[in-house]
Formats: sequence, C-alpha cells, structure tokens
Amino acid sequence: MVQTLIDPTNEAAAAARTAAPRLESIGGKTIALLDISKARGDVFLDRVEERIASRGANVLRFTKPTFSKVAPADLRAEIAQRCDAVIEALAD
Repeated sequence: MVQTLIDPTNEAAAAARTAAPRLESIGGKTIALLDISKARGDVFLDRVEERIASRGANVLRFTKPTFSKVAPADLRAEIAQRCDAVIEALAD
C-alpha cells in the first residue's frame, strides 16, 4: 500500500518522508499520548488511555503548549526517546 504523508506546515515543497513501521503489538510498549491543547482533547485521550492500557501498553501523557504551532523540538525529542509510538489528539 502506498501512503502519502502530507505536512501541514507551510513548506514550499514537501520534504520526502517515510512512515514509521507499525508496531505488531502494543503489549509491553510505551505509547505517548500527545494532547495538542485543543478543548476536550484530554477527555478523548482519557478514553484512549483506558483502551491502550487494557491491551498491556504503558502510557505516557504529553501536552503541547499551544495547538497553533508545531510541538517544540525538546518535546518531540523526549517522546522519541521514551516512547515506541505516539497518538496525537485533536478535539473541539
């Protein structure tokens, strides 16, 4: 299956990127839940956390300072270093 990744930032030409390989299982993995600071995103992530934890994964929660900007480099680096996968929440 061919995937096209679209970068929502304002790039004149999209950078070539490849999707990370999917995890075969989340059991025993550490999953980051990234709240982008939109209203009720935390409510959505609370439910996602319940479902993920019930499948044997560890969950770490992170929050962007604002939804209107890309996550800071230090936050992205921490998630990449500590977690096997990330789920980012949008809500309104």
